[in-house]
Amino acid sequence: MGEKAQKSHIRAIKDFARFLNRSPDTATPEELRAYQLHMTDAGVTPSTFNTRIVALRFFFGMTCGREDMKRFMQFRPEPRRLPVVFSVEEVSDILMAAPGPGLKYRAALGIAYGAGLRAAEVCNLSFVAQFADALLHDGRQRVVRHGTGPEREIQTGIGAVPVQRQKVRDRANVSTQ
Repeated sequence: MGEKAQKSHIRAIKDFARFLNRSPDTATPEELRAYQLHMTDAGVTPSTFNTRIVALRFFFGMTCGREDMKRFMQFRPEPRRLPVVFSVEEVSDILMAAPGPGLKYRAALGIAYGAGLRAAEVCNLSFVAQFADALLHDGRQRVVRHGTGPEREIQTGIGAVPVQRQKVRDRANVSTQ
């Protein structure tokens, strides 16, 4: 066991001893349960709670030889954090800040955000001009992943469709000149 882990375990056992007001090796299952409720009521984070439980399991199992005490210790699950969702204004600002002349990067960012694509999928997008109007008419774009596997259809964001159409028009104007 590393030095930091040892110090963490000692801190946890000292906290348990302070709660009991006596030596922790004499604790009963009821006192162990009361300590867990005390930690929850005190607002101890799940991470700290679980760290203390690991220390107590080690203490009772390895140091005291009281394996039976382990069954009275329950870990607390970490709450799932919701992902950060950008506001409409933030997404608009990001799209407008796309670098370079023309609409290439703005269209790529719009497709990526609207369809939930990963960076590698955006890099492998192939945009065929002759099919673009038909594909964009219903707001869909076909994507082929690395040239293998089946095509998958993705829904592009509503805001990305006008940018994509403008990109097609720009490309058509360049090729006819």
